[in-house]
Amino acid sequence: MTAARRADRAVYLFSHPLLFALLGATRHRPVLRLGRTVLVHHPDAYREVLTRVPLDRTAERTTGGTAAALTGGGLLFDQQGDEHRSARGELARLLGPAGVAALRPEWQRILDRYLGGLEAPVDLVPAVRELAGATAAALTGSAADPVRLALAAERAAAATARAHLPALLPRPGGERRARAAALRLSRLLPDPRDAMLATAAVNTTLAALPRAAAWCARERLWDRARADAPGLAAELLRRTAASPVLPRAAAADATVLGHRIRRGDRLLLVARHAAEAQHDAPAHPYATRAPFGLGPHSCPGAALARAQLALLLTTLAPHRPRAVRTVPHPTSALPSYRSCLLRSTAGPSY
Repeated sequence: MTAARRADRAVYLFSHPLLFALLGATRHRPVLRLGRTVLVHHPDAYREVLTRVPLDRTAERTTGGTAAALTGGGLLFDQQGDEHRSARGELARLLGPAGVAALRPEWQRILDRYLGGLEAPVDLVPAVRELAGATAAALTGSAADPVRLALAAERAAAATARAHLPALLPRPGGERRARAAALRLSRLLPDPRDAMLATAAVNTTLAALPRAAAWCARERLWDRARADAPGLAAELLRRTAASPVLPRAAAADATVLGHRIRRGDRLLLVARHAAEAQHDAPAHPYATRAPFGLGPHSCPGAALARAQLALLLTTLAPHRPRAVRTVPHPTSALPSYRSCLLRSTAGPSY
């Protein structure tokens, strides 16, 4: 196992140790039922669930159900039929090529301000936090300070995850803390759709970009970053799988790879395994897209995430930085770094 893979694996174990220990122990079973919970590991099973099985968008302990409970509903995640398609179409326009092009100059200004010189170690996490907050503010039309907005979105997501994911020890008051964190975010973004969009954008960016950059540094991929940053960005997003598990619920009976799925079953779709993140060369042609979902349940922000990471890699590549130190974040909603120190290896002093 390479140093990059060992370091990235540690992030999962720090963030939600019980959950990822369970997923690791069962990953060789394509589909596994534990009571009314079904673990879906195999890429083909993952694809079948997201493209063929009716899903309940408002079920308890799913993304949509949790978001609706905390914000009062009316979100992209809990809509049905034409309403869902219309909302996704509107969001796709915001996150499409024109939206990315409009955001890129602001991203570059933020990265240049933080990463203009890497002679001394620079923590990448604050730079990515401001970039994520600025993106969320632009997408929602908010005038809130980007860092303040990003922190509010981080805390809301972290409190919600702690209240709803399996834990080694009970967490009294988890629901209360999650609602309080959601209320603080709603003071910056009163519209529930905006709050949910910001939460998704900020936390995915913070989980993806620092880990991908650290992987690039540990594997010394900077020549590849200079030659093909977009291609490398897509590969690193597959390897790090920022949203490693998608919690869903079946809305109807179905069969997946010969396994019976019953209406109301809780589905844990292991995007990390569907993306074959543990393999250097994935066997499935859709593995690169798997971390962002598939078919009608794909994330409309995938292109934006790839563009952000490509720009970050392009900005860092001339410095050829090494990863001085990375510290996993033990309470983040998604596997993330609390800090990620990079230092240049280019220049006369090296």
